[in-house]
Amino acid sequence: MATFRKRGNSYQIRVSCGYDTSGNQVIQTMSWKPTDNMSKKQIEKELRKQAVLFEDKCMSGQTTSNIKFQSFAEQWFDEYAMCFLRNTTYDRMRQLTARVYPAIGHLRLDKITSRHIQQFVNDLSLNGKNQRTGKPLSRKTVVHHFSFISDVFSYAVKMGILTDNPCKRVTVPKGIKKEKDIYTLEEIAQLFQLLKDAPLKYRTFFTLAIYSGFRRGEMLGLEWKDIDWDNCVISVRRTSNYTASKGIYTDTTKTKKSQRSLKFPQYVMNMLRAYKAEQDKEREKLGTKWQDCDRLFVKWNGSPMNNNTPYFWLKDFCKKNDFRFCDVHSLRHFYASALIAKGVDVATVSGALGHSTITTTMSVYCHELNQAQAKAYTAIASVLDFGESGQSACIKDK
Repeated sequence: MATFRKRGNSYQIRVSCGYDTSGNQVIQTMSWKPTDNMSKKQIEKELRKQAVLFEDKCMSGQTTSNIKFQSFAEQWFDEYAMCFLRNTTYDRMRQLTARVYPAIGHLRLDKITSRHIQQFVNDLSLNGKNQRTGKPLSRKTVVHHFSFISDVFSYAVKMGILTDNPCKRVTVPKGIKKEKDIYTLEEIAQLFQLLKDAPLKYRTFFTLAIYSGFRRGEMLGLEWKDIDWDNCVISVRRTSNYTASKGIYTDTTKTKKSQRSLKFPQYVMNMLRAYKAEQDKEREKLGTKWQDCDRLFVKWNGSPMNNNTPYFWLKDFCKKNDFRFCDVHSLRHFYASALIAKGVDVATVSGALGHSTITTTMSVYCHELNQAQAKAYTAIASVLDFGESGQSACIKDK
């Protein structure tokens, strides 16, 4: 219930809005000053009316004078992010606070406008620099910062602290869309030739990555029990991830549809058999020093391989062989592009990639799908090329 007290020529209206995370009572206040010609009875009536209106505002979450963005964002991390986000996503969100908090963390939640956020987003797009390389920020990084702010405001609306998310009126500049850096078919053939002289562990890793399109975390999460040797099938059931706070850890797949099984040619299965035999010899050689985790790709002592190891190994390998370097994820793009180019339908490609929806596949590989559609147009045009005679080219040939 609202209370009020006289302070000079005005009145202070106070409303209790519960307690903050430290257990302190949160009090919202406003001042109201009567006009000079109001009688005592009119003042009392209007004061009670203002008190009721102000209390309604407080209870509907329109007044949040004691909550600043940084304080509420920390509540969001504890109450929502830690419970519902994947560890890698949570870790990335934490990193984003390094830019967000200095910009708007000190502002009251209810005082942050769409203009504040638009100016921050524009500044990141135009002047933002990668703290490690000094290069301009990518649009994807800008979107990540904006999404973090929007998620915090959405939670505030959901919890009844605010009635509106100011991010709804903010636009992220388009920027220059970077084309995916993908190996060509000729380069993949050359890479296979170069890998013949590479250690069997890495030859197997990159061969399997090219033939499967598995994500890096899925590759590193594979265990020997996931292989059906009789039917040449490998199943994705988990991922191996890394965060600074947890180190290397096992997690569920990105989506439910990421749990999938793919069939492989005998060539790949034979390589896996040879690699397993080599790993078994290493296990016997190290004895008790070997840490058995059943993973395919491990460190020298059998413990799970670090997530960055394949990236740095491939980068160094390409440099030594004077070969163009594309990161490990580009092999997944090559896999998808190769399937699309061969005319595999988008639903099958989406399932093989483990995407949650076909829409995701169509969005990521829009260019490749358009090219495939262009080929289909050319093909049907050649079949139905009746020409002036009114006969199809295929009929003419007969």
